[in-house]
Amino acid sequence: MSASPDPVEAISQRLDMFLAAQRAHAAALGAEAALFVEAGAAACTGGKRLRGRFCVAGWRAVEEASRPAPALPADVVTAAASLEVFHAGALVHDDVIDNSDTRRGRPAAHRALEAAHRDARWVGDAASFGRSAAVLLGDLLVAWSDDLFEEGLAVAQPVPASAARGEYATMRREVTIGQFLDIAEESAFLTEPDERHAERALRVASLKSARYSIQQPLAIGAALAGADAEQTAALAAFGHPLGMAFQLRDDVLGVFGDERETGKPSGDDLREGKRTVLIAFAREGLAPSARRIADELIGDPTLDEGQIASLQRTIVDSGALDRVETLISEYAREAERSLSGARLGNAAVGELRDLARAATVRVT
Repeated sequence: MSASPDPVEAISQRLDMFLAAQRAHAAALGAEAALFVEAGAAACTGGKRLRGRFCVAGWRAVEEASRPAPALPADVVTAAASLEVFHAGALVHDDVIDNSDTRRGRPAAHRALEAAHRDARWVGDAASFGRSAAVLLGDLLVAWSDDLFEEGLAVAQPVPASAARGEYATMRREVTIGQFLDIAEESAFLTEPDERHAERALRVASLKSARYSIQQPLAIGAALAGADAEQTAALAAFGHPLGMAFQLRDDVLGVFGDERETGKPSGDDLREGKRTVLIAFAREGLAPSARRIADELIGDPTLDEGQIASLQRTIVDSGALDRVETLISEYAREAERSLSGARLGNAAVGELRDLARAATVRVT
């Protein structure tokens, strides 16, 4: 059983144990290996443990339907912790893909490894080293996630373990496809009719974020509790629209967020050329000449603060921000309605509603 009743604390404790073991193993492999593993540990630091919390909430929702307030078992805590390690790996890869300089207010992993190369006065191009090392670091974190997940399943019952393993595999496949579709859309958007851009952006949001961030973590936790088909469907009906609202909120923050709150520069998604629903809606509301100018600016990594502010005003004036906020509210209401009458624990349903608010009404 978990030593801590608080999911975030329990997940963090389990991560600390796992990372300590990885550090001990790397210590015998030399200073460079220790540097690499320490970069992996740093990537796992911080964040709200959202995916782990949804995993725990999925387990509780099913478990509490049959008996009150059970203690949090080790297999669930370990599975939740493994999702946080997987997410760390996804973020490392994402920052390389997007050429982002910062993550959570600190240098992105490839920038930190670039700095380590430079500080050590190694030969070769430091930036190239940082990117290559970060690709491998993301791979290491995914491997760590697998290791940790399997450690948890080793103490779970065979049938729930098999179901959880299937949900985890689905999550891995879909988020990888979603990541590819995300970068493909930045190149392919002009080959598609304007009226399809929002639909295609929603497809990316579903695969890259909605299922990965909320729906599948819920499903993994529920599987470990032995969820039946009805309970699994109810949690999916809650998790997917909530995940869509979560990603759309993230899209808004990527354009309008305050760097002091988000840990990333304001307007970073505009410099990176993210073809989100917000951008698709903005293009729909612009005259052809204004649309051409916006297309020329979005994706330019050298955009200055004035150009960012101008694009932000254009997006607001187009009505796109209001449309996205309406869509967020609609998805959130759909998620809320799905819990009515579901055969899930009452206290856990309250926790799910709290998590829903935290995921959709946020500034970071």
